[in-house]
Amino acid sequence: ARRGLGDPESQGRIKTWFAQRAEERGYLPEVIARTWEIVEAFGSYGFCKAHAVAFAVPTYQSAWLKAHHPAAFYAGLLTHDPGMYPKRLLLADARRRGVPILPVDVNRSSVAHRIELVSGVWGVRLALADVHGISEAESARIEAGRPYASLRDFWQRARPSRPVAERLARIGALDAFGANRRDLLLHLSELHGARRAAGGQLPLDGGLLTASTGLPDLDDAERLSAELGVLGMDASRHLMEDHTEFLNELGVVSAKRLRDAEHGRTVLVAGAKAATQTPPIRSGKRVVFSTLDDGTGLVDLAFFDDSHDACAYTVFHSWLLLVRGVVQRRGPRSLSVVGARAWNLAELAELRRVGGLDAVSARLATPPEPIEPAAPSAEASEASEAFETAAGRSADNGRRIHLSTGYELNPWADLRPAGEQAATGRKLWHASPGSA
Repeated sequence: ARRGLGDPESQGRIKTWFAQRAEERGYLPEVIARTWEIVEAFGSYGFCKAHAVAFAVPTYQSAWLKAHHPAAFYAGLLTHDPGMYPKRLLLADARRRGVPILPVDVNRSSVAHRIELVSGVWGVRLALADVHGISEAESARIEAGRPYASLRDFWQRARPSRPVAERLARIGALDAFGANRRDLLLHLSELHGARRAAGGQLPLDGGLLTASTGLPDLDDAERLSAELGVLGMDASRHLMEDHTEFLNELGVVSAKRLRDAEHGRTVLVAGAKAATQTPPIRSGKRVVFSTLDDGTGLVDLAFFDDSHDACAYTVFHSWLLLVRGVVQRRGPRSLSVVGARAWNLAELAELRRVGGLDAVSARLATPPEPIEPAAPSAEASEASEAFETAAGRSADNGRRIHLSTGYELNPWADLRPAGEQAATGRKLWHASPGSA
């Protein structure tokens, strides 16, 4: 009966059955009528009790843990990664709650994320398992061999592959062995050469010290880039901190201050893309939902069909975004921004560096150029023609394809799914498959 509530044709039969059974049990007609109103409304979207409890119990437990043991809560989430959002978003939330984020360190990190006491406060020590390309055997050897006295000791006993060792050096996991990170990379290269020359074995006497070679250390931007590329997380600081001054010049409203913005206000918001979703809509007028993280919180965005020529390509293919839109409020807690224009924030930051703020202002004032979908391949064209013959295409609707079920395909439906690749080679945001 519960499953049949969603079918208009069966609702009448269920209503009759329900009323008869309830009356047999002695319920008054007004109670039966009122109860049926609730049950009927439940049919449009509802959970059975067992399903609801299965969600409610871990939700309550998670809320309790986050309130009373936040470091352990975040360590658990980072280790098991149960959600749709990227791990770097969990780090941002942990920072806002005052939980210290401790870097990967071969003498302190375990295979999984764990908690560690720092100046009387519990922090989260990042895990070896998050290092890009590290195998389970390598991370287990590194944890089992702790502590390591030197770079040579680590290289000899942990036996990491050269790429993994270099990634560890770039994110600071080998900083305890002295020298700077470029020096460590040079020493790793020498150790690798010595291992090959010795047939896979290092001599027991002698060895290289991690003394300074005079190379400049990685600067802040290079360190952040290494963290994003190796861990998929900005571990040392939130990446939007590098753009704070520029965003203040533009008058960008932070996620924290956006909570107080009135309905209908036009605002500029910015952040790193955390998620992009394109759920199916019967009309075929695709809606793109995106979430930005600016370090102070999250901004939910909606881009409707009439904004796609100006926004869609940038939203799908850029990671750091600047968006102009209108604040939309639906109730005391529902807040989003309906986007009208979007720009690649990284490109604007570079324009600010070489051309000044006036050049950026001119770019923001320039109307968007129409972007036509790229021509599909020959194979895609043939498939599209065959599909059009079967489904039927309206001549006055250009590329939009109408299906017999009532659905329409978006004009760009036969192109490569957008936004699949991150510039760093790591997945730094969630993207749903969406709907053609």
